[in-house]
Amino acid sequence: MHSGSFMPHAEMEMIFGEPPSTTHAGSISNQVMDQKTKFLPPNIHESQHRLSHIGSDGEAQMVDVSLKEISKRSAVASCKVFLGKKAFVLVSANQLAKGDVLGVAKIAGIIGAKQTSNLIPLSHNISLSHVQVNLTLNPNDYSVDICSEASTTERTGVEMEAMTAVSIAGLTVYDMCKAASKDIQITNVRLEKKTGGKSGDWTREG
Repeated sequence: MHSGSFMPHAEMEMIFGEPPSTTHAGSISNQVMDQKTKFLPPNIHESQHRLSHIGSDGEAQMVDVSLKEISKRSAVASCKVFLGKKAFVLVSANQLAKGDVLGVAKIAGIIGAKQTSNLIPLSHNISLSHVQVNLTLNPNDYSVDICSEASTTERTGVEMEAMTAVSIAGLTVYDMCKAASKDIQITNVRLEKKTGGKSGDWTREG
């Protein structure tokens, strides 16, 4: 074969074999799509499950809520802080050097709810009509049970505000007790229920 000439198609196949068929490539593509959609409920269009904070090009975005109806909305969240026996006894007796753990954590949780839009980048700055944070000592497992409720009359919900409240309250408990124990654990930050909005009411089961 002369230099610079093209190799005949038949000769290329003898050396390199037949090229992959477009049908095979198509089946691979279909397998990828099947993997992406196999976790979706049947008869539900994929677009219905698209994350609202992800744009069409995959970039992060703040959701436009301007067309949503203003309505009364509320959310309840909770978490648990395991203190251990030593720290629990000190908190119960109010003998920690930093002072009233439960009282300070309660205020911190309320402030945290009000600062949610500054802490969570894509959350909306909403006007809160009510925030309540309760902390209860649990002697059965040497823990603090934290619960918060947030309410608003807005175009978007207050789930993030309620969960931020219990998270900040839990971190405050840790900060005030860390001199007594480094083994403190903040666990089970979760939404317990919500009301209002297009998706309606929801309550955690179990």
